[in-house]
Amino acid sequence: MTRLQGKVAVVTGAASGMGKAIAILFASEGAKVVVSDINLEAANVTVDEIVTNGGVSMAVVANVTKEEDIQNLIDSTVNTYGTLDILVNNAGIMDNFVPAGDVTDELWERVFAINASGPMRAIRKSLPIFTEKRSGIIINIASAGGLMGSRAGAAYTAAKHAVVGLTKNVGFQYATLGIRCNAIAPGAVNTNIGTTIYQPNEFGMERAMAGINLNPRMGESEDIAKVALFLASDDASFVNGTVVTADAGWTAY
Repeated sequence: MTRLQGKVAVVTGAASGMGKAIAILFASEGAKVVVSDINLEAANVTVDEIVTNGGVSMAVVANVTKEEDIQNLIDSTVNTYGTLDILVNNAGIMDNFVPAGDVTDELWERVFAINASGPMRAIRKSLPIFTEKRSGIIINIASAGGLMGSRAGAAYTAAKHAVVGLTKNVGFQYATLGIRCNAIAPGAVNTNIGTTIYQPNEFGMERAMAGINLNPRMGESEDIAKVALFLASDDASFVNGTVVTADAGWTAY
């Protein structure tokens, strides 16, 4: 029997990269997967791949900075598939390595809106479903930047630290209600999040990249998807309120 048979999962930012890999792997393990992304056309490509391989999936466009989009995403999931079992908050952007001395309010607020407030809104909307049935799994994609001080700029670093704190808070507070909330902290992974880097700050990038030569290797999206599958499955029933680092040992130095 597949590990997620009969489960319903929502994955944000699932049109590409880690989100796409997670959606495809979850579907192959029996989950009905809602592929959410700001780019509906690209999200449908992920859906098509899942369906072609015998899975069940649909796309729902969502900008995670908009409360109405989050409401529609979860409502559409429940209306179509009857419930929600797994929420994966993957959507995120980088911050051009801008250090604190140069960060603008606009950049700070945009990075937090997508990387921290987006997961909070999706969790807030999903919790009533999970608490009612006393069962639910939340997986947040954090970052090595949420554990360490200088793997990105000030805004990204602070936002991913916020995701780690949110993960631990939700994990503990709702543990007795049958809900698990964990995060994954990927190291350097080959995804297209790099397309959100443009005109990087020279000073900030130099400081953030100071330890890149210590990175044992780059990861692939599928590496992170496998960790997400573990956290979503019953194999991780005793894992809650924590962060699983997946970085080939980069942050262990």
